[in-house]
Amino acid sequence: MRLLLTISLALWLGMWLTAAQAESVRLLVQSSPLAGSQYYAVGEFWRQLQVGDALTLVREPDNRHDRHAIRVEWRGHKLGYVPRSENRSVAAAMDQGERPVARIARLTEHPNPWRRVEFEVFIEL
Repeated sequence: MRLLLTISLALWLGMWLTAAQAESVRLLVQSSPLAGSQYYAVGEFWRQLQVGDALTLVREPDNRHDRHAIRVEWRGHKLGYVPRSENRSVAAAMDQGERPVARIARLTEHPNPWRRVEFEVFIEL
């Protein structure tokens, strides 16, 4: 619900921007660790991943483990998921037609897979 209120406020504020400014405005809505990275392609592509790389968010409403699941991909490779505890707002926004964008925010060589990749989710205005 907070995401939708934030988006509404941002859109209202965006009406006051010129067209040139609106094209470059991104609203950060979430910063999260990547869930499940130890099971997917992070290890295989670790040396190629870079901070700032674009990520694709793919909604998985039929996921048997989590009906709010959002898969995170890098160049067509599944890296993991938006954490279950943090995916409801973004899933609801995606279900209503929003297309958030994501990028790698931090990469850390850490034995705990939850600390290796942090990503950010934005709504573009």
